[in-house]
Amino acid sequence: MDRETRLKRLRFRAWHRGTKEADLLIGGFFDARSAGWDGAELTLVEELLEEQDVDIMAWAIGTDTCPERYRGSILEALQALNYVPIAE
Repeated sequence: MDRETRLKRLRFRAWHRGTKEADLLIGGFFDARSAGWDGAELTLVEELLEEQDVDIMAWAIGTDTCPERYRGSILEALQALNYVPIAE
């Protein structure tokens, strides 16, 4: 599958999680960061999106310990939370 098709599929999965909170957190993260990901990072995000929303959100906000395989640049960017729009 080419990169553009892969990104489109991942974007859909990131934005259709089941709850508005997860959509904003995970979809917003995807939109903000996906353009710079290499093939290995895309694969890692594909694996991450297989996890439960509550787990991903807990890892992002630091209320649960993230599995070792997701630690690194992807998790650090997810934990930054600077991609979530805050209405003023």
